[in-house]
Amino acid sequence: MTTGLRVAIMSDETGWHTSRLKKAFRARGVEARCVDLADCRIDTTLRPFGLAIPGFGETLPDAVFVRGIAGGTFEQVTLRLGILHALRECGVPVYNDARAIERSVDKSMTSFLLNLHGVPTPATWASESAAFAQRVLMREAAGGHRTVLKPLFGSQGKGLRRLGANRRDGSLAPLPSLRASGQVAYLQRYVESAVENRQPGFDWRVLVIGDRASAAMKRVGGKGWIHNFAQGAACEAAPLEPKLADIAVRASRALGLDYAGVDLIPGDAGALVLEVNGVAAWRGLQSVTQFDIAAALVDDLLDRKLMARVLTPLKTGDDPNH
Repeated sequence: MTTGLRVAIMSDETGWHTSRLKKAFRARGVEARCVDLADCRIDTTLRPFGLAIPGFGETLPDAVFVRGIAGGTFEQVTLRLGILHALRECGVPVYNDARAIERSVDKSMTSFLLNLHGVPTPATWASESAAFAQRVLMREAAGGHRTVLKPLFGSQGKGLRRLGANRRDGSLAPLPSLRASGQVAYLQRYVESAVENRQPGFDWRVLVIGDRASAAMKRVGGKGWIHNFAQGAACEAAPLEPKLADIAVRASRALGLDYAGVDLIPGDAGALVLEVNGVAAWRGLQSVTQFDIAAALVDDLLDRKLMARVLTPLKTGDDPNH
């Protein structure tokens, strides 16, 4: 049923992930081509769509898998996301679509949506006011809590700073300059758990595909209290316990993602969601599981996302996602 389909893998670089995806698409009889969003353009002289996707001539791909979006200026990133929005408006299934990616990339919106949908997550504050952020820092310190200052946009554990009272003399350092974080303070209560006080600490990464938690791992150790794989943490297989799986699925659903890498940390009352990655890498997770992640992602795109479009043809004025 899928023979003859053509799919664009949106990525600014080719390598392990894209080769795995291409192999999985080939196994389903689908031609997959890597495309850099920076090479795509809106061109209203082109009929009928006004979009140019390299390698697809005057047509559009049957579906799009978003593997990576390169950084750039605000205008460049806006245009690249705009291309994904435009593809969706043309009825092309985009996995994950631009709206969901925008929600997951913006940590403040992620925290807002998790909280709105009742998904357990640490207390979080996001504001442009340094004075407000300083008051939060003081109030949290008075309550015996430390806080983590994070870049609003960021990944791989980069740029995180743990703040709070000095455990030797109780002094509280002032809030660092917000210049490096774009004059925005995104603060999250640091989770002091029983597990954290043992060596080494860890967090979980759960991969959600469709509406199902598919695989999990522990990221153990790393750079001090930061347990990202990119910061030197070791990947260990972890059982997909029902409560952990349920929270991860709820987190992905809250952001409207087709697939997601959900980062969770153990707390005194259970797991808490720290972040939700809408363009999730899975090389570390694949190293500790026999589950073929690329094949599962491709199957979900073709059998659920794409077939839903085939079974419900787009009508003029319809929302392509419903």
